Amino acid sequence: MTLSIRQRLLSRRSLLGRVMVVAFGWMAAPRPVLAASKAADPAWTLSDAEWKRRLTPEAYQVLRREGTERPFTSPLNGEKRKGTYHCAGCDLPLFSSAAKFDSGTGWPSFWEPLAGAVATKVDFKLIIPRTEYHCRRCGGHQGHVFDDGPRPTGKRYCNNGVALRFQRSA
Repeated sequence: MTLSIRQRLLSRRSLLGRVMVVAFGWMAAPRPVLAASKAADPAWTLSDAEWKRRLTPEAYQVLRREGTERPFTSPLNGEKRKGTYHCAGCDLPLFSSAAKFDSGTGWPSFWEPLAGAVATKVDFKLIIPRTEYHCRRCGGHQGHVFDDGPRPTGKRYCNNGVALRFQRSA
């Protein structure tokens, strides 16, 4: 039994339609909430409830659930004083103000972290791989690093302001 051209086209359209429904359904399905990276210091391996008590809801969403704050909302984006930027989760110093620059992205940006302050991992949340970085001590998500920063490193550590605490130099 042979199918007419019209029947074959309808059959292909119906198959394509079913594939599209399944694909969109998969894309819209809820995903598990991602937690922050594992703490390198066992003293900072806290329960979810402990983190919720320690942090503001916004800081919790970024540091412990790898969220992103809206651009141009952090007062630290315009911070120009000399000092050190610390992890809002565990207070580990992460960046010097000497490495801060205005990237125009709406988030505090740095060309280099302090030695041994951050660790990285590959992040596929936007399908294409990105390099996520987090506090080495508590594992709190800070942001992503890109290769479009200024000299001397050429890196842009794009940080969520809510994940930081600024400490002014004396």
